[in-house]
Amino acid sequence: MTASVGSPVGTPTSYAEWLDAYGVTPERDAEFTTLSDEAIRPLYTEADLPDSAQIGLPGGYPFTRGIYPSMYRGRLWTMRQFAGFGSAAETNERFHYLLDHGQTGLSTAFDMPSLMGHDSDSPLSAGEVGREGVAIDTVDDMRTLFGGIDLGEVSVSMTINAPAAIMLAYYVVAAEGSGVPPDRLGGTIQADILKEYIAQKEWCFPIDPAMRLLGDMIEWCSQNMPRWHPVSISGYHIREAGSTAAQELAFTLKDGLTYVEQAIERGLDVDDFAPRLSFFFNAQIDFFEEIAKYRAARRIWAHELRERFGAKDPKSWMMRFHTQTAGVSLTAQQPLNNITRTAIEALAGVLGGTQSLHTNSYDEALALPTEDAVRIALRTQQIIAHETGVANTIDPLGGSYFVEALTDEIEAKAYEYFAKIDELGGMVQAVKQSYPQREIADASFQLQCEIDAGRRIVVGVNSFTEGDDDQTPLLRIDPSLERKQIDRLSTVRARRDTGAVETTLAALKAGATTARVNLMPLLLDCARASASEGEIVQALQIVWGDYREVPVF
Repeated sequence: MTASVGSPVGTPTSYAEWLDAYGVTPERDAEFTTLSDEAIRPLYTEADLPDSAQIGLPGGYPFTRGIYPSMYRGRLWTMRQFAGFGSAAETNERFHYLLDHGQTGLSTAFDMPSLMGHDSDSPLSAGEVGREGVAIDTVDDMRTLFGGIDLGEVSVSMTINAPAAIMLAYYVVAAEGSGVPPDRLGGTIQADILKEYIAQKEWCFPIDPAMRLLGDMIEWCSQNMPRWHPVSISGYHIREAGSTAAQELAFTLKDGLTYVEQAIERGLDVDDFAPRLSFFFNAQIDFFEEIAKYRAARRIWAHELRERFGAKDPKSWMMRFHTQTAGVSLTAQQPLNNITRTAIEALAGVLGGTQSLHTNSYDEALALPTEDAVRIALRTQQIIAHETGVANTIDPLGGSYFVEALTDEIEAKAYEYFAKIDELGGMVQAVKQSYPQREIADASFQLQCEIDAGRRIVVGVNSFTEGDDDQTPLLRIDPSLERKQIDRLSTVRARRDTGAVETTLAALKAGATTARVNLMPLLLDCARASASEGEIVQALQIVWGDYREVPVF
C-alpha cells in the first residue's frame, strides 16, 4: 500500500481502506441508533450529501438552512420561559420577574381546569386549581394576569387548545381595556386541537365542531390580528407522549396541512393566513436527530405550501417555530443532571434554527419550577447566545455529511407517514380511527422496554445511579389558593350584569347551530359580559355535545 504525501504510513486514504481499518477493531457494546431507534452508520461521507438545490441557502427556498438570510447574526431567538401557577396575581409577579431578568417573551401555562374548560368552582376542578398553571376563569383574571405589562410591545404565548378561542377572546378584551387594539397584539396561542386527540388528551368538544371553532379563530385573526399566530401547530406533546422524531414531524405537519385545507375550504386565500401559522417542536436529547428534524420540517412545509397549495408569498413557505426542551427527558433522580440535558437540547434547537426557545427547569420532574431553577434555565439560553459562538455563523452544521443524510432520512420517513394517512382519508379520519395514537403508543412502549432492559442508558436512572440525591427545594402551592380563586369568581358573578351574560350565551348557542357563523365576535361579547370559561364551554356543549375517547391498546 502506498500512502499519499503527508499521510502516515498505513493510514487509510480511501473509503475502502478506511473500511478495512475500521473492521480490525471490534465495536464497543452499545446501541448505535438514534433515540427513535434508527440505525446510525459508522461514517458518513460526501456521497451522502444531497444536491445543493435541495439544501438551499438561508432565507431561500426550501429553507433547509433557516428562514431568514441573516438568522441569529441579525436577531437572536426569542427567549421564553413557560410560567403559570396559582392565581393570576402570583403569575403576574413571575412574569415581571422574568422580564426583569432579560426574558423577551412571555409563555403562559394554564391550570388543568382551565385547559379542560372547567371553572374553578366546578366539582371536577377540586384539588387542581392553580396546581400546574394559572387559573383563569373570566376576563377579570386575564386583566390581572397581564397587569402592568405593555401588551403592544411584549410577545405573548398561551399554551391552551380546546378552549383557546375563549382565552383569546379574554386576552383581546383585556388588551382593549389597556388601550391596545387587536391589530397591535403580537404572539401565539397554541389552539392545535388535533394533537389533543392524538397525544395530550385535553378536549371539550367532539372533533368536528372543535375543528370548526379553530377555523373560526384562524379566519377572524387573519382579518383582525395581523401580528398574531392563531395556531401553534404542536409536535411537542406528540413527542412527550412517546413518539419518534419522524412521527413527531409527520403528525405535526399533517395536522398543519389539514388546517390549511380547512381554511382554503372556507374561501380564504392561502397567502392571507399561512404567514401567521407557527409551529412548536420538542427538543429531545438525541442531538443530531433533533437538528435534522427541524431542517426537514422547514423543507417539507415549504414544498407543500408552494407546490401543493400554490402559495405565492414566500412568507407562506417559511416555517416559523418555537422549541421547548423535552420535559419527558427530565428525571426525578439526580435532578441536577437535568441542567446538562436541557443545555444540550437547547443547543440543538438553536443549531436547528428555532425562532424562540423555552428551556425547562431542572426541578420540573418533581414540581413547578422554583425561581432559582427558572433563572438557571434562562441563563442557559443566554450562555448559548453570548458565550458559545454558535450564533456567529448561520447554520454551522449545514453541509455536515451526517446531518444532511439524517435530514434526508427523516424527511423520507415523514412522507411515508403522509401516504399512510392519506390512505385513511386524511388526518381527521386517521385520528378518528386512532392511527397516530397507536403508532405513538407502540413507539413509546418500545423505548420504555429498551430503558427497562438497560439497552438504552439514562444516566442516574438505570446506570450511574450512585451519587447525591439530596432533597431538591420545591415550589409549594398554598392550599388556600383554591378557595381564594373560587371567591374571586363568585365576586365577579355577583357584580356582573346577569341578563347580559344570559343574552350573550344564548347568542353563542344560536351561532353554534349555524356553520356559516364565525363564533369569535360572539365569544368577544361573552368575554365583555364577564361570562366565565365554564359557562361558555357548557353553552357550546349543549349544541355540540362532549367527546369520549375510544381506548387504544
